[in-house]
Amino acid sequence: MKTHSHGPAAPRRLVILLHGVGADGEDLLALAPHMEPALPDTAFLAPDAPFPCDMAPFGHQWFTLLDRSPEAMAQNIRATAPLLEAFIDEALSSRGLTEGDLALVGFSQGTMMALHVAPRRATACAGVVGFSGAVVDASSLAGELRCRPRTLLIHGAEDDVVNPACLAQAERDFSAVGIPVLASLRPDLGHSIDGPGLDLAIGFLRQVFALDPS
Repeated sequence: MKTHSHGPAAPRRLVILLHGVGADGEDLLALAPHMEPALPDTAFLAPDAPFPCDMAPFGHQWFTLLDRSPEAMAQNIRATAPLLEAFIDEALSSRGLTEGDLALVGFSQGTMMALHVAPRRATACAGVVGFSGAVVDASSLAGELRCRPRTLLIHGAEDDVVNPACLAQAERDFSAVGIPVLASLRPDLGHSIDGPGLDLAIGFLRQVFALDPS
């Protein structure tokens, strides 16, 4: 996967940014300059999803959304998950970092990928932030759970792309298997990331990376 990056070549921490359908890594990497001052010695990686978007003549996707039935969504995300797993493994090993030095930050379909992959890894990463996403294939989570990464979910109350009700459902799905999860519904926000939501994410990442004493 083509990867866009920002930050030091030899970081102490790594944030992997996972974009949504029809975008690319460079789109979400635009968050990095806003996050960098509060996250010193952190590198930001934003891979392009592995497949061309099949709903637009540009951009990338992690899996197709032409069939949005729960069964198809589950099958498609499971097919792509190993590609993201391999990317994470290589990104950590090539920098001499561990899971505890890693956070995943997703938007929309990128959030779906992060929420699927992170709890199924052998060791928990420091934290997961999911903007405007959902849990896909929740029925398999309890049986496949291998770790419980601290998770922050943020969703716009006026999102007309991913139903805002997905926020409460994701919180229930994760809480049911003991994953520590915080959730914030942002008022008057559509399918986007706003300043207060980004501030919440930055504060959360500082905590999970032990950059704040609290």
